[in-house]
Amino acid sequence: MLGHRELTMLDYPEMLKRRGWLILASTFLLLGVGVAVSYILPPQYVSQTLVLIEQQKVPENYVKPVVTEDLGARLASMKEQILSRSRIEPIIERFNLYGSKKYTMDDRIDLTRKAIGINPIRSGQPGGMPGFFISFKAQDAHTAQQVCGEITSLFVSENLNARQQSAQGTTDFLKQQLDEAKRSLDDQDAKLADFERKNIGRLPEQETSNTNTLQALTTQLDAATQSVNRAQQDVTFLEALVTQQSQEAPHTDPATGTSEDSLKDQLKDLRKQKEALDALYTPDHPDVVAMARQIASVQAQIAKEQTQPAKTDSTAKHSDSPQLQQLKAQLRVAHQAAASAKLQQTQIEGEIRKYEGKLESSPMVEEEYKQVTRDHETALQFYNTLLTKMNESSMANALEHREQGEQFSVMDAPNLPDEPTFPNRLQFAGGGLVAGLILGLLLAALLEYRDTALRNERDIWAFTKLPTLATIAHIDGIPQVTPTHHRRWKFFSRVDKPVESIGH
Repeated sequence: MLGHRELTMLDYPEMLKRRGWLILASTFLLLGVGVAVSYILPPQYVSQTLVLIEQQKVPENYVKPVVTEDLGARLASMKEQILSRSRIEPIIERFNLYGSKKYTMDDRIDLTRKAIGINPIRSGQPGGMPGFFISFKAQDAHTAQQVCGEITSLFVSENLNARQQSAQGTTDFLKQQLDEAKRSLDDQDAKLADFERKNIGRLPEQETSNTNTLQALTTQLDAATQSVNRAQQDVTFLEALVTQQSQEAPHTDPATGTSEDSLKDQLKDLRKQKEALDALYTPDHPDVVAMARQIASVQAQIAKEQTQPAKTDSTAKHSDSPQLQQLKAQLRVAHQAAASAKLQQTQIEGEIRKYEGKLESSPMVEEEYKQVTRDHETALQFYNTLLTKMNESSMANALEHREQGEQFSVMDAPNLPDEPTFPNRLQFAGGGLVAGLILGLLLAALLEYRDTALRNERDIWAFTKLPTLATIAHIDGIPQVTPTHHRRWKFFSRVDKPVESIGH
């Protein structure tokens, strides 16, 4: 009466009594099926090995590793390379993996990839990975062990080759970049040297020296100007004395030619001074023009002396007095001193103008110099950085070739499995037992739900909603009428003898 009324705790034992055989039959049936299936399925053996990751033997403070990629990413990359067709197919052919005719080579490759397991060991530190397990599953224990060893060897060699290639590739790339940086630095060196050569004396670092030199030249110019003034005063004074002496005691001595020789010496000195001025100034310069006038004046005096007729009367011949000759000699010396002082003054003025020009052009030169030096410093810094990285990469490359860097070390060799990991007969038996029990309970519940037999007063009340006045016990020997719709359930259930009841 499962579908007719609410069940109570008294109904369950009755139901179990009526349907217990069905539950037991289903349980034992599926238990047997589970055990049979565990013997029918082909066994699977798993061989496993542990690979530890050894850090480089040289501290990173001395040699920085070239390969800094996360180990998990590198492991995934190596897995993709090792599980490629070119790596897997030779192993399949060597050990005849999945050699059934129903499998194509692509199917065998896919099955082999699925049989390979890579399980990293995670440490407590973020991103840390002390090692990983490599496993392979096959139907034969020896085959599983051998293939697991082959896969492990591929991982170890692939890691070593990958690190060496990465270190060598990094070194080659840095070497190429270093050569280009060296050429760029050489170009900047040439530009800087050419700029310094063209602007020598006007460079920013020479500005202080130019200022000090200009101050010293200004002091020298003051001293030279004072010397010129004193020399001019001496010349003026001596010329006045000579003029006075000549007027008091005139003389003409054309035979000796003393006056003409003096003028020629003076002309010679003036020409030397003009040559010095021509080397410093242009012909339009006031000093050069004044000197040319003096030369022309002396030349006119010499020409005048030469055109005067010579006097033959010996009694008319007179010579200069010793005092006048001494004054003329002092005058010549004073002229030479004045000319020398003037020349020195002119030279100092030229030097002052030159250094003033340097100081005036210093701001423009400094701007260009900053640009040139900035490019040079940038190229030099880039070259030094690449050189440092190149040295570090070379050491790391040597470390990898000597196998002193990070390595994969096989801690445990692939084991030879004693028992198959699949199928687990105990698990199959337990699964069949549980499945059979659940199926039996479901079938029993379904049969009870479809059963409409009235077995007690609660069934009568649930069906008629009438109270029961009396019950009559079952009498053996009286034929029972079986409903037509219950005949098909005879094989599945045993219908208890209903209790006849009298109701109103």
